[in-house]
Amino acid sequence: MGTKPTIENLKPFKKGQSGNPKGRPKMPDLKEAIAKILAEEKDGVTALEAILAALRAKAAKGDVRAAQELLDRGFGRAQQKIDHTTDGEAINKFDLSKLTDDDLRVIADIQRKTGISKA
Repeated sequence: MGTKPTIENLKPFKKGQSGNPKGRPKMPDLKEAIAKILAEEKDGVTALEAILAALRAKAAKGDVRAAQELLDRGFGRAQQKIDHTTDGEAINKFDLSKLTDDDLRVIADIQRKTGISKA
């Protein structure tokens, strides 16, 4: 029927032996591949130039998404501000009036050590 199961033949690898000695296969460099494709020329125009010209033409015709893509890629996306308050009031508002001076000193010490601001 075969060999009798023992603890030694149930272990998949010998001590010190890797189950994947060659490691994970290397992935191709995606940036390099894209750069190579975009640098290809047809009729004296690179693929990148053709893509930009097509986006510009769409943007000029009023395609807002094309204009947004051109501006985002050229100048970076505009920062979006997020309001972390509710009706102008801070979400985490604590009543510190019941804390002792010692409690407040401990909190101030923690803030100083961790760099957490008081605001």
